[in-house]
Amino acid sequence: MSQTTTGREDRVPDVAGGSLVEGFRSGRRDRQRLEFLGQGGAMLALLGRIGAAFLRAVRTGHFPAEELITETWYTIRVCTLPALAVSIPFGVVLALQVGVLAQQVGATSFTGAGNTLAVIRQAAPMITALMLSGVAGSAICADLGARKIREELDALEVMGISTIERVVMPRAICIVFVSCLLTGVVMFFAIITTLLISVVLLDLSPGTYLASVDSLASPADLGLSLVKAAVFGVICVTVAAHFGLTVKAGPAGVGDAVTTSVVVNFVLLFTANFVISQIATTFMGGPLG
Repeated sequence: MSQTTTGREDRVPDVAGGSLVEGFRSGRRDRQRLEFLGQGGAMLALLGRIGAAFLRAVRTGHFPAEELITETWYTIRVCTLPALAVSIPFGVVLALQVGVLAQQVGATSFTGAGNTLAVIRQAAPMITALMLSGVAGSAICADLGARKIREELDALEVMGISTIERVVMPRAICIVFVSCLLTGVVMFFAIITTLLISVVLLDLSPGTYLASVDSLASPADLGLSLVKAAVFGVICVTVAAHFGLTVKAGPAGVGDAVTTSVVVNFVLLFTANFVISQIATTFMGGPLG
């Protein structure tokens, strides 16, 4: 009897310890969920403040044009070549895959339409958004974070200058504008690449390629691509600015904020692309929506 009792007593701490560990893990998951919701709410609030600052600047005429021009030129300069460096190889791979598949199923006459719609509706805005979030977005986050830990942003607020209106809003307008602009550039080079590969390597006549594009593509596809580019630009700058403005723990915190902002941007961009594509498919039709 004593041995049985002793065995039960020995097992009690294990059960209690397991319950304690499980409770700790559950509490940590709850804190992570609450933190996630808090971050999302803070980003939406920041987006609202950026929109209000833009409307106020337009109404009052106090628009930081010099900051906007400087940031726009910097963003174009650092993002154009990386975007083209991705779009051209992507066009090669896309043309080969679509061309080979079209030959296997006997639908070579639709090769041009498949390549072009894939580039316009999906590839061009996504390539541009990923380059902007990885290059310009990280630069915005690092710049705002460095100013935050040096208390420059606090100094602006003390002097009565709105940080959102003076620093964040010009960058938001810049990213949206450059996103739409670079989407068109990426679109052009990717389509030209798919055309050249289809003609040179797959022996498809240029007339057949362009005829299928003309028969299936429409201006609505271009509009969808530009809408995606604008939405992706808003997401990119909102996430980057949020993590830059909430930096803590000094220079190490700036590095962590930049890494987190890029990861969160990528996740949100792919999610937004899926949602917009499904909405467009519902109202516009087409398998590549």
